[in-house]
Amino acid sequence: MYLEIGCRVLLGTVLLAAAVGKVSGRAAYREFTRSVRDMGYRPAGPLAAAVVAAEFAAVVLLAVFPPAGFLCSAALLLAFTVAVATNLRRGGATCRCFGRTAAPLGRHHVWRNLVLVGCAVAGVLAPAGPVRPGGAVLAVVGALLAGVLVVMLDELRFLFGASSRA
Repeated sequence: MYLEIGCRVLLGTVLLAAAVGKVSGRAAYREFTRSVRDMGYRPAGPLAAAVVAAEFAAVVLLAVFPPAGFLCSAALLLAFTVAVATNLRRGGATCRCFGRTAAPLGRHHVWRNLVLVGCAVAGVLAPAGPVRPGGAVLAVVGALLAGVLVVMLDELRFLFGASSRA
């Protein structure tokens, strides 16, 4: 049960940060839409809107109906993984994954998304059981910390010099 709680919070944190970052202002949304177009996906406007709507929908589903939330999250993250991998083969583009920065797409984006898909699968398959408040708090705090690290992945790579080696 703690695994399920942690996976819900981790995925919810990441997808909420992604959706909010993309719609945090006109410029952020415009840049996200431009990145969708630059990745070769048309029509970029409706597709960008669908991505943001799906991210918000997954967050709501994770909160109110977890099995559907995990499935929606997994499908969305698999689509992102395919889009990133396709663009890496084409020569790359920039990632506006969380709206605010334009990091070059890299293999780490594929791995990040696949780990999150694994989290969604683990959440669906997690066994049910009794929940103790202390364990639930620990699962939530750990998942929030992991979610922040996932959201900040590009900044952490830059900070520690990985972007210059990519």
